[in-house]
Amino acid sequence: MSIPQRLRWLFYVSSLIVLVELSACAGAGALSFGGESWKEEVLLHDGSKIVVERMVKRGGRHEVGQKPSFKDQRLRFTVPGNNQTITWEDHASSDLGQANFLPMAVDIVRGVPYLLAHPMGCPSYNKWGRPNPPYVIFQYQGSEWKRVPLQELPREITTPNVIFSMPGVVVEKFGKRFITAGMIKGVIDGYQQPEFKTILREEVQPNRDSQTSCAIPSTVAAQLIVPEIDGRPLHYNWWPLASEWLERTYGKNK
Repeated sequence: MSIPQRLRWLFYVSSLIVLVELSACAGAGALSFGGESWKEEVLLHDGSKIVVERMVKRGGRHEVGQKPSFKDQRLRFTVPGNNQTITWEDHASSDLGQANFLPMAVDIVRGVPYLLAHPMGCPSYNKWGRPNPPYVIFQYQGSEWKRVPLQELPREITTPNVIFSMPGVVVEKFGKRFITAGMIKGVIDGYQQPEFKTILREEVQPNRDSQTSCAIPSTVAAQLIVPEIDGRPLHYNWWPLASEWLERTYGKNK
């Protein structure tokens, strides 16, 4: 083989190796670089199923040796019957430095979509009013998601139905991009805390494993930074009480 032929051969082999490495990065790196995406088969309250497309991007605050927390996330699904595609998004805020929530359930009752989420970490829990049980409920109204109290979540919705805790890590362990309803049920059955295994309607008693035990932010003088209504500090679930006070004091339309 002549020298020019050898050079052409070496160039061909080198190019082939580079292409193989790039293909491997594209396949295996989709979960490691930039965004992570997958689909979940979600079992609704009436036994029907929808497919929810999920995407997360990391980049928020994190401990040394851990993955960055979620910076942006999106859920997208189609409402059966009218083929309307609904998108829910959650983005990092300046006060938290990361996204706000971990979705727990997506359901549709009488044509109305609902999403139940858990505040992601104590700062988010405090920001969203220290709800007890620790859920934030969204209802799709018109063309946007609006927060509603737990009392407005239909009683038919009783069980979490999407991967909640460390969803990106769980998907990596499955090694699949389509997670079936049975796989999701297995994950939820493995959760230890009652408020993660089922959707509670009564308050959770604060304990070390519950987010309701998150410390309330305080000043260097150890004074609580919490809203007060009629001189009474609101330690737990203050948002509903504050809403009642605002309505009582200033009227519903103020």
